[in-house]
Amino acid sequence: MTTISRTPAASTNQMYDLAIVGGGVYGAMLALEAARRGLKPLLLEKNDFGGATSLNSLRIVHGGLRYLQSLDLHRFFESTGERQWLLKTFPELVEPLSCLMPLYGKGARRPPVLRVALALNAALSLRRNQGVRSDRHLPAGQVIIAEQVRRLFPMVDMEGLQGGAIWYDGSMTHSQRLIMAVLRWATMLGATSLNYMEAQSMLRQGNQVVGVVAQDRLNGQVYEYRAKSVVNAAGPWCREFAAQIDRDIPQLFESSIAWNALFDRPALSDHAIAVAPKQPNARTYFIRPWQGRLLAGTVHDPWTQPLAATPMPTPEQLADCLQDLNHAIPGLNLKSSEIVRIFSGLLPAKQAGTAELSVREVIIDHSKQGGPSGLFSISGVKFTTSHLVAEKTVSCVFPNTVPASDGEAPLEVQRKRGIFDFNWYPNSSEADWQRQLQTLIAEEAVYHLDDLVLRRTSLGDNPDRALSIAPMLCELFDWDDRRCKQEIARLESYFRQRQPDYALEFTPP
Repeated sequence: MTTISRTPAASTNQMYDLAIVGGGVYGAMLALEAARRGLKPLLLEKNDFGGATSLNSLRIVHGGLRYLQSLDLHRFFESTGERQWLLKTFPELVEPLSCLMPLYGKGARRPPVLRVALALNAALSLRRNQGVRSDRHLPAGQVIIAEQVRRLFPMVDMEGLQGGAIWYDGSMTHSQRLIMAVLRWATMLGATSLNYMEAQSMLRQGNQVVGVVAQDRLNGQVYEYRAKSVVNAAGPWCREFAAQIDRDIPQLFESSIAWNALFDRPALSDHAIAVAPKQPNARTYFIRPWQGRLLAGTVHDPWTQPLAATPMPTPEQLADCLQDLNHAIPGLNLKSSEIVRIFSGLLPAKQAGTAELSVREVIIDHSKQGGPSGLFSISGVKFTTSHLVAEKTVSCVFPNTVPASDGEAPLEVQRKRGIFDFNWYPNSSEADWQRQLQTLIAEEAVYHLDDLVLRRTSLGDNPDRALSIAPMLCELFDWDDRRCKQEIARLESYFRQRQPDYALEFTPP
């Protein structure tokens, strides 16, 4: 049994090869990659694991088809390789997803053009299924006729429809379980991961970083952790933290917002649908089936406000998205009142005040910019390539180590515990759900109710359900009435901030 134990004081007694600041998917992958090379990593996360941008993606493991349009073969091969790695390494948590784009004979979206693009995509990703379990293989794409598109996607706009392009990517329906699988595997190999531990400063000997000073946000205690090197992987806060511990490095992070909207509508198809309104330079949106519902995104917009734990699109941005979706699919008539919640996070932009994403990850050795030795900062762009960036980073910090050989993650860490249907409600006569959740509480450093609901299970996918059963969930913890009310209010606040009208009707018990 693998247990992520939250033991801040006891963890100071060890010497670590690497201290990682930030517990999103990039920090988690760093911990795993270091541990798989025989190193001893320590991960410190100021809130809960995977709670910011990592939790808020469209949950699609994109390959490189989009990069063929710009002939960016470097990104193409990186993305297809990492998609293969995720399907091969976590087959219980990552599965194929079929994607469909209706074609209307304009620009690059013409059947002959897509036929060539899909053939090239298949040829250049010829090894995409190598080592992957047979039920996780990705077929080659194809172009289909208009009538086939209509059967797969009944609401498609038939006016001018010339056919459709089908290709295959990966889906991590429960990305929070994937992050926990990565952390559990790292723990199995000797890593230490501590949530609610905020790194405050570096320990130094002369110009050499030798560890981290961190404060326990649960009790205020301050601890010193010794490590040979430190990697700042604080996601949207990596630039801010770099400035705090050494100097500002603008290339690390210029913020843009990326967001997705979950609607209380049945899925439009069992395919993820790529649509755009029929107008020049229109955005392309993906509408994917998720938990039987319609999840639409990812929308990229500028972000000019200060860093925020809960970045949200403006009413104007939301209205533009709804208008585009309704124009692209006549009769859809989506309304903001149907939004269950917004999944949003900050990603690095090429330039401040723009929505154009950075093309490459950034890995900074502070010693090469006049800073201390042993300190590194990283900034990544995509969930899909987080493992590859971790490989590059660990190789940079420890050049004499060798990347671990590929292999499937242990089944113990991939187990789908805490996964429930969107409309599932607990039955008082059934105890299995309680045992599942109690196991997660005991094994995965669950401290708050929202840790359990949002970042260990699928219970938070349906906010109404989560809030209605919150009192029952509190009974799984050793809490008094006052603590239960605090935890329910905390969960309610989380959902309230992620609704476009900031109004969620719920009266705590």
